Amino acid sequence: MINIEYFTKKKSDLASSKKFLLERIQNKESEIFVAENNKNTLVGFVQLYPIFSSTKMKKLWLLNDVFVSENSRGQGISVLLINEAKKLCKETNACGLVLETAKSNDIGNKLYPKTEFSLDIDHNYYFWDNK
Repeated sequence: MINIEYFTKKKSDLASSKKFLLERIQNKESEIFVAENNKNTLVGFVQLYPIFSSTKMKKLWLLNDVFVSENSRGQGISVLLINEAKKLCKETNACGLVLETAKSNDIGNKLYPKTEFSLDIDHNYYFWDNK
């Protein structure tokens, strides 16, 4: 079982998550790549959403989720999944991939530079929460 609470600091809601993902897939609003081990067990995934850049006048992919099960980490699976995301970016003629992660996400903050992502220190990130 994936402990999503550890990463998101939010309570898991499996039923709502399944519904949300099914809607994204049915509406073709998301791309998901999965990794399986040699026993055909899901060990990781990456999920991307298309967004658009008006300044570059191209599609841009939001890399929203990358996850590898705890017992499968350290095997390069996250790098393979991110490489699939890069391939999608090239195949769709998108201008790039964008992602965000918490400053406290030590794993992600080591992974992303290793996979050729650059930390944007020139721009501020703002968020409005519609509670």
